[in-house]
Amino acid sequence: MNGRKIDQFIRGVRLDRDKVESFDKYPFSLRAVREMDRIVFHPNVTFIVGENGSGKSTILEAIATAYGFNPEGGTKNFNFSTSDTHSCLYDFITVVKGAKMPKDGFFLRAESFYNVATNIDELSKEIPGDFLKSYGGKSLHDVSHGESFFALIMNKFGKNGLYILDEPEAALSPIRQMSLISRMDELVKGGSQFIIATHSPILMAYPKSFIYEIKENIERVSYEESENYNITKDFLNNYKKMIHILTK
Repeated sequence: MNGRKIDQFIRGVRLDRDKVESFDKYPFSLRAVREMDRIVFHPNVTFIVGENGSGKSTILEAIATAYGFNPEGGTKNFNFSTSDTHSCLYDFITVVKGAKMPKDGFFLRAESFYNVATNIDELSKEIPGDFLKSYGGKSLHDVSHGESFFALIMNKFGKNGLYILDEPEAALSPIRQMSLISRMDELVKGGSQFIIATHSPILMAYPKSFIYEIKENIERVSYEESENYNITKDFLNNYKKMIHILTK
């Protein structure tokens, strides 16, 4: 770890189950939430993975919101709201914080990134100075979706930061996903912590991490044990047979 003393900004989260009136109502009816007790985070990177609708993004959103980030994304200073659709789960979890505070932070979610980019443009008109410099020097709407994601990660993300990412691979090619691993490692070595919900077996390969997989419950698994890894591996090793089965 290059001699760096590790103390994460968020050590974990726990569900305050005694505050929940009914596990039959959303979001508590989600299996991931219903079975949730305590999640311990890696000081560097923690992945939350699972099938569509499993609840991983709901849990990630609750963690970010409970920590003080805007539910739609951005830094703690972003307070815009275009659609009040986030769940109430953040009111029912306790974030277990570490001994230090991050110097920077960002909640990046693919589904509402357009709204974040628009708010950045609006703030650039209100705040004196070169506000857009920390986002790559120009409007994130003036580049492709993937380029805007990467411009944000390369320019806004810095050392000693807390970064919560919801499916960042949605806008990134496989090559860019590998570049993201390199950037993550650079920032981790500079004292940053990541919590990521993802489907990407490329990102999940990052070694200094925990992987929590949502199935019947929330279970910590190794990379090779994860469903994302095994399904992708089986498909690539037998793609002709798989395509025949899927299209016959």
